Amino acid sequence: MRICVVALGKIGLPLAVQFARKGHRVIGADVDERVVADVNAGREPFPGEADLDVHLAEAVREGLLTATTDTPAAVAESDAVVVVVPLFVDEAGTPDFGWMDAATRSIAAGLRPGTLVSYETTLPVGTTRERWAPMLAEGSGLTSGTDFHLVFSPERVLTGRVFADLRRYPKLVGGVDEASARHGVEFYEQVLDFDERPDLDRPNGVWDLGSAEAAELAKLAETTYRDVNIGLANQFARYAGSVGVDVMKVIEACNTQPFSHIHRPGIAVGGHCIPVYPRMYLWNDPAATVVAAARDANVAMPAYAVGLLAGTYGDLTGAPVLVLGAAYRGGVKETAFSGVFPTVEALRERGAVPYVSDPMYTPEELEALGLPAHRGEPVTAAIVQADHVEYRDLTPDALPGVKAMVDGRRITDPARWAGVAHTVIGAPDQGGTTR
Repeated sequence: MRICVVALGKIGLPLAVQFARKGHRVIGADVDERVVADVNAGREPFPGEADLDVHLAEAVREGLLTATTDTPAAVAESDAVVVVVPLFVDEAGTPDFGWMDAATRSIAAGLRPGTLVSYETTLPVGTTRERWAPMLAEGSGLTSGTDFHLVFSPERVLTGRVFADLRRYPKLVGGVDEASARHGVEFYEQVLDFDERPDLDRPNGVWDLGSAEAAELAKLAETTYRDVNIGLANQFARYAGSVGVDVMKVIEACNTQPFSHIHRPGIAVGGHCIPVYPRMYLWNDPAATVVAAARDANVAMPAYAVGLLAGTYGDLTGAPVLVLGAAYRGGVKETAFSGVFPTVEALRERGAVPYVSDPMYTPEELEALGLPAHRGEPVTAAIVQADHVEYRDLTPDALPGVKAMVDGRRITDPARWAGVAHTVIGAPDQGGTTR
């Protein structure tokens, strides 16, 4: 097949490479000329994706993958178009369709009869049928379901392990009609491989969910579930800490029962997915009070962690405090919705002088993100915001003068922090104060 992947970001580019590895000819379309140049040179434009550098170079060398800024031309040459353009959502959960609208109009300009269009970007329920189908039809002069086929098929992968996740999880597909769904299933069966999953009630592979709306809801539901679960874990952690109980021992015990799957509590929920998609779900279903309460509980955790620090340190006015980790999770150079931003804000609200360091970022990169980079200034307190492996062996020797530490990710070893008020969210304080 000839396939066009629109948007060569941290999901789109690995997808394009995956399709090329299956022997298909792939054209990646992106508005960023630097990304296009990197891809055509066989260079990964961003770090951190396992095996991407090797597979990308191989696909380009074999002539199976090229990139362009001309989306209509790339679409006109393709049998299938996969769209992975970002959709932004504000704090109220209102989607900003600007980039996706522009991409869809470009796709429509090059759309030919018989082409399959698959949207993988997470969307509010009803968007594929009610927004993209009319826009594609109007821009191309073609009829959805008759002249071209349209499906929604959510990406279900994590950055850093995209190729592994593509094999691990069933590929969900929902069409705007039966013919579209059939073409969507056939397409993904030809471009993906799947691991054996004896734990599934039906074989791993491509699953037709019956409609675009069902597939849209499935992605929102699975991600919103995680946010609600984490919100509940954070509520348990706050209570457990107040009564001197280690919540992780409780969670470990609970999860030995097969119907309990309590997630880990922590200082923040970050990334492109978990903080965003519950808001998108609420945009569709504003009466979902459980979803709203969980989102609010998770949003409150950075300020709660700073409160724990104040409880052991005392008045934070003028105190230099180091926030360890700018990334939203360990091992990933990404700050999307990272807890570092509200943690810094909460410190400033208490009068502290915050600094930020991260083993994956230079001070210049942190400052470009609007963060106060640590350049060796003395600090008297610290908060662990990201669970980078580098923090596992961290000791007070690395932070001379530190008097109090709040570990928001349970990554540091309390035994190494003798003499320091070491607090873990949801556990008795190792320094002697219960939090």
